[in-house]
Amino acid sequence: MTGVASLRQFVRPRDAAERCDSCGVPLSAAHAHLFEPSARRVRCACERCARLGLWLEIPRHARSLPGFQMTDAQWDDLMIPIALAFFSYCSHAGRVVAFYPGPAGAAESTMGLDTWREIAEANFDLLVMQPDVEALLVNRVGSAREYFLVPIDECYRLVGLIRIHWRGLSGGSLVWGAIADFFDQLRGRGTSCPT
Repeated sequence: MTGVASLRQFVRPRDAAERCDSCGVPLSAAHAHLFEPSARRVRCACERCARLGLWLEIPRHARSLPGFQMTDAQWDDLMIPIALAFFSYCSHAGRVVAFYPGPAGAAESTMGLDTWREIAEANFDLLVMQPDVEALLVNRVGSAREYFLVPIDECYRLVGLIRIHWRGLSGGSLVWGAIADFFDQLRGRGTSCPT
């Protein structure tokens, strides 16, 4: 036996099934996603563990906000360095937090809360957004001016897509195609909700 061949006997085959982050049982494709606010972590859960209430249940609905009001000047005041971001109320921090996705993951942005208050007052959906588990997802790539109220796990799914597909300095065509597909799916899945 060669060195590599002899090591193969100790390698366990990878389990393709997703498992509950709490008890470890295999999960169905339609399992619940929960959110741990203190760690800002999405957790997968079986039905039994989801009912325990250890973490917050993430809603499944997504809504397009075609009447959303935000000027280019307000966007600039938020000091987000790229054209994609998500905003949610973090109960652990006691304030709205802003993140933008990149090849290294989600980076937090320091933003002006005065500008956020102006935007929230002009957009009722932000005032009733569920803390921790819902987010305003903003797409201003190119000429896009799209706003969605989404489950927080959708934001982290977008972050994951960017991390997986990013190549070189500008990301490459693969990542921009994945981002376009993500928003196409979101538009197809969400309901429209005028603000």
